[in-house]
Amino acid sequence: MKRNLEGEGQADYDYAHDILFFKTKEREYVRSIEINNMVIDIDKENFLVGIQILEASRFFGIGKKDLLAIPNWQFMASIQDGYIEIRIVFQIKIRNKIIEKNPIIMQDIKESLPNSQMICEMAE
Repeated sequence: MKRNLEGEGQADYDYAHDILFFKTKEREYVRSIEINNMVIDIDKENFLVGIQILEASRFFGIGKKDLLAIPNWQFMASIQDGYIEIRIVFQIKIRNKIIEKNPIIMQDIKESLPNSQMICEMAE
């Protein structure tokens, strides 16, 4: 059985350390899992509730200054049978032009997490 979580989210970008952070509001993480250039935050109910993407400008192929202001984004994560799929849809403004990015990250995980799906979004 797959569990679902939906909620309002928030995003932040640490320019100095080049870390892009997405998380659900009102849910606290209790532990984290490191996968390649990401840190995945898990809450007490084993839902994925946040992600930190290290070296974000290189990962997305976007300048650090452009990552400072993300007006809209949606974050979806699904865990099933030892695999995690993360979809991030966001828009950035470059030279007064809105550009949408839609990366999909798929990774096997060694942690035993229940099948679940989480969707959150933020809009200015």
